[in-house]
Amino acid sequence: MHSIKWEDPFCGEGANCFRIGTDTDGNAYIAVQGQEDHAIRDTREALRNLIHEIKSGKADHLL
Repeated sequence: MHSIKWEDPFCGEGANCFRIGTDTDGNAYIAVQGQEDHAIRDTREALRNLIHEIKSGKADHLL
C-alpha cells in the first residue's frame, strides 16, 4: 500500500467532504472523507488537469 499524504478535507454545505492526497510515486488520490481506503487513484497530471477543467467551468452543468 502506498503512503498517502492527505490534504485537509474540502467540504461543501453539510457533510459533503472530499480529500485529495498524493504519494511519492507520483500518484494522486481523491476520496470521500472517512472512506480514504476506497480512493480513486490516477496520476498527479490527471488530477492537475481535472482541477484545471473544473476551475474553468467545464463541470458547472453538474451543479
